[in-house]
Amino acid sequence: MRRARQPALMKRAQFLFVAVLVLVDVGCTWLAWWLAHWLLARNPEVVVGPFEEFWPLPALNTALLVAIFFSQRMYQRRRPISHLDEFFKIIVHNTFAVLLTVALLGLALSNFDPHRRLIIYAWLLNIGVLTTMRIIHAQVQWSAQARGVGDDRVLIIGGGEVGQMLLQKIRQNRKLGYQVVGIVDNGRAINTQLFQNTPVLGVIADIPWIIDKYGIDEVIIGLPESSHQELVGIISLCEREKVGIRVFPDVFQIMASEVGIGDLGGLPLLTVRDVALRGWRLTLKRGMDLVFSAIGLVFFSPFMLLTALLIKLESSGPVFYVQERMGLDARPFKILKFRSMRQDAELDGPGWTVEDDPRRTKFGAFLRRFNIDELPQLVNVLVGDMSLVGPRPERPVYVEQFRQIIPRYMDRHRERAGLTGWAQVNGLRGDTSIVERTKYDLWYIENWSLALDIKILLRTMVQWIMGTNENAY
Repeated sequence: MRRARQPALMKRAQFLFVAVLVLVDVGCTWLAWWLAHWLLARNPEVVVGPFEEFWPLPALNTALLVAIFFSQRMYQRRRPISHLDEFFKIIVHNTFAVLLTVALLGLALSNFDPHRRLIIYAWLLNIGVLTTMRIIHAQVQWSAQARGVGDDRVLIIGGGEVGQMLLQKIRQNRKLGYQVVGIVDNGRAINTQLFQNTPVLGVIADIPWIIDKYGIDEVIIGLPESSHQELVGIISLCEREKVGIRVFPDVFQIMASEVGIGDLGGLPLLTVRDVALRGWRLTLKRGMDLVFSAIGLVFFSPFMLLTALLIKLESSGPVFYVQERMGLDARPFKILKFRSMRQDAELDGPGWTVEDDPRRTKFGAFLRRFNIDELPQLVNVLVGDMSLVGPRPERPVYVEQFRQIIPRYMDRHRERAGLTGWAQVNGLRGDTSIVERTKYDLWYIENWSLALDIKILLRTMVQWIMGTNENAY
């Protein structure tokens, strides 16, 4: 049977997204150089010739920048990416392109003597213009993908809880550009109601035939309980049809995502688990915590005083809510928060906060939406109980429950708890899967860097300002 081809419109749309993005980059780079020349020409103290005399600069810089973007996969953005990540990449690649442009023209042209201020202006302007226009392009592209334009036909392999979770994630994020065609499993009965009537297309042995018949572009394997031999067999079946393959990892694969090779007295050993945060890195992180928490307390102190006054005016009871949490090395500490609930909120015992929790006060709902209730934890950071970034701390009663059922859960406590964390900026807050949060926390611990902390803090600030950072802690 001939493979069912994706509609030509979808393929053309995918090509059009890339073509327009290339044109955006070209136009932005020329615009940045023109604006730089215009700004320089407006200065009466600077003598500068007409823009036409400088055409080799923008021409070569544009060609180099586009080539670098292609080599660094900056045009492969069919999936949503962080604008912050893209901003950092633009800075790095644009800087390299400008330096390379000046170096090459200096070697090729004996009379090449550009005004330094022109180059600096163009470099800065291009970063700003490129970032702005790429954000606009991304929003337009993702909006189109959410409407089914240029999306990919996806087959989910796995009819268990993981398969269900993958399907829900795809349907909740339409801008991913995925259209789930169906599900394949190993022959067991599948509750189709849990999969929102997504059709079961066959068993694993039918994968090549299904890919060919339904024109599948990408396969997502959600069978973490399968052996490595079984996974290799499934991947082999998919590879026959030249489709994209993604695999949902199990806990060990998360743990061993980066394997190092060492030795023990000459005996080679594989290091499958290591802690990135140690030695001078630990000192650097603690120094950043001290500086930023002190600055934050000074800067927010008038706002915190106003918040305390409004809490007192709305309801009786203390301004602060003090609760025991588990921190570094599973040692308990007292976490500080502005009180956002009634005083009798936990008369029936501890419990997770739910959406539109009736126990919240009116002002407390506002505090929690913008995470203002977490500001007193800057004190916890300053005294060393917490860090600005790290795994969010849990209550001892929950820690005792989770450690019994989640592999490596206690490894979260190898680092200080954080005001925010990698799991939180990726949407895993409050009453969400603790298993998934643990995976994100372990990845953060084993891949820590100062740049990653800064990235998490910036993303947290953006979410905080936009009011999309509400959590249930």
